[in-house]
Amino acid sequence: MQIDLIETFLDLMETRSFNRTAERLNITQSTVSHRVKALEAQFNRKLFTRNKGGTAPTASGLRFLDHAKALQHQWHEATRAVENAGTYERSMRLGIQHDLAEAFAGKWLSAVRTDLPTTSIYMEADYSNQMNRDLAAGDLDLAILYTPHYLPDLHYERIGDMTYTLVATTVKTVAELQPETYIQAVYSPAFDRAHRLALPQLSSAPLASGQNIAITGLLKTLAGAAYVTRATAMKLADEGTAFPIEDAPLIQQAVYAATSIRTRHAHQHRRIIAVMQDLLAKQE
Repeated sequence: MQIDLIETFLDLMETRSFNRTAERLNITQSTVSHRVKALEAQFNRKLFTRNKGGTAPTASGLRFLDHAKALQHQWHEATRAVENAGTYERSMRLGIQHDLAEAFAGKWLSAVRTDLPTTSIYMEADYSNQMNRDLAAGDLDLAILYTPHYLPDLHYERIGDMTYTLVATTVKTVAELQPETYIQAVYSPAFDRAHRLALPQLSSAPLASGQNIAITGLLKTLAGAAYVTRATAMKLADEGTAFPIEDAPLIQQAVYAATSIRTRHAHQHRRIIAVMQDLLAKQE
C-alpha cells in the first residue's frame, strides 16, 4: 500500500487546495499532483477537478473518501502491530483531555497496565478538537474527551462528569466578583455555555484559559477568581491560596469516551473505558 497517496488524497479533500496540501505535508505542489495522478491512474477515474474556483472532488473522489479513511486507519494499526511484534500482544494509543490527565493519568494508566499487562500503551494529553481528528485519522485508538464531534466512523459514549468549582483569593460571594480580576475558564463549548447561563456578568473577562493547570498558576500569580476542578479547589483551600465561593453554582462538564465504531466492543477498549468511568465516579 502506498500510504502517502492515501494521506495526500485525504489532506486534499480537507484543504481543497494543492498549494495548501503541499505546505501542510511539506512537499512540493508537483509532488501532490503526481500522487493524485498516480491514485487516479489506479482507479482510471478522476478524483478531483481544478478550475478558477479552486479544487473540488468528483463523484468518484467523494465515494472513495470513506474507504481512504479506513485504509489510513488500518495502515496505522498494522504499523503499530508490526513494530510491537514479539514484545506485546497488542498496542494502544490513548488520548486524554488535559484536565483529566492532570487529575487521573497516573491512576488510570496504572490500573490499565494491571488489567492489560500484554498491551503496550502510549498516552498523550490534548484538546478535544485534535483528539477527534486523530481518532478519525487512526492516529489514536481511544480518547477520553470533553467535546464529541460525532464523526461518521467514530463511536461516543458519556462515561461521567468532571466537577468545576468557583474559587477566589479574596472575595467570598458572587456579588463581590469583579470582571477585571476574573479569570474566565473555557474548558469546552458546553462548559462555556453553562458558565454564560450561570454568570453572564462574568462572561467577558479580560483573561481566559482552557486548562485547569494554567488557571491555577494564574490564580497563584495574579490572584482573582476562576473555576477549577473540585480537587484543585480543595488543594488551594488547604494551601490557603483560594477558597470556594459558597453561593456560586458548580458546573458539571460531561466526559466522553471515543473509539472507532469497529472497535467499540473490543475487550481492551471496554476495560480502558471502565477504569476511567470508575475514577470519575469516585471523585471526591
